[in-house]
Amino acid sequence: MFNFAEMFQYSFMLRALIGGILISLCAALLGVSLVLKRYSMIGDGLSHVGFGALAIGSAANFSPLEFSIPIVILSAFFLLRISENSKIKGDAAIALISTSALAIGITAASLSGVNTDIDNYLFGSILSLSRSDLVICIIVFIVVMILFILFYNKIFAVTFDESFAKANGTRVGIYNMLIALLTALTIVIGMKLMGTLLISSLIIFPAIISMRICRRFKTVIIMSSIVSVVGFFAGLVISYNRSTPAGASVVLVNLAMLIVFYVIGTVSDKIKAKKFLKQ
Repeated sequence: MFNFAEMFQYSFMLRALIGGILISLCAALLGVSLVLKRYSMIGDGLSHVGFGALAIGSAANFSPLEFSIPIVILSAFFLLRISENSKIKGDAAIALISTSALAIGITAASLSGVNTDIDNYLFGSILSLSRSDLVICIIVFIVVMILFILFYNKIFAVTFDESFAKANGTRVGIYNMLIALLTALTIVIGMKLMGTLLISSLIIFPAIISMRICRRFKTVIIMSSIVSVVGFFAGLVISYNRSTPAGASVVLVNLAMLIVFYVIGTVSDKIKAKKFLKQ
């Protein structure tokens, strides 16, 4: 049996729950646009860059989070430019940068002897979120929500048809960079809970799950947010009660939801097809 009362008596679990839900909501909002624009691999690339920056920051006795945020933001702009204007295909360029950053991070960690913290960043740890980290989570959440609401129509236009958006005078590059900036912030903060290797799942899974049964952009975003929060909460509860890694537990819950939603979507499509044929 899951013991909810005992679980949330601990301050570190409350911090993990609040921070995780806020980051999950940010990832869900941004993930829909990233998946539809086929930029989801940028999230994975940024997580590896973030790991490299965190490792170097730890090795140099800097504040890892404060050191890595500007580096990941710059990398987000760089990866976006590579995806749009490069002789090297976007996915290959992202793979080169992400694996290089991961190698640099592992080497820096090995030479400096900060392997414990690095393991937390690689695989996530519900114990690692401090009060200052939670404050940053809240700030990032507020920034993402305000900007997403203010520029919702522009983000919608850029997501579905960049050519049409350009023809209407929308500065597509700026809004693509805005999405990349918010994604970078979300990933750096979320790495502490989910780990470098799994943080991109918060971006990809909820969006794909929601698009299986929803058709309108707004309903996909709403459903993606619900799925993301439910998935994180369930994964956190399982992690605490079964002593499993938090990040892996969240991913497995999302995988289970993906299978369920896929079955529901398939059945729904068949029912609609039968009704159409009867008409």
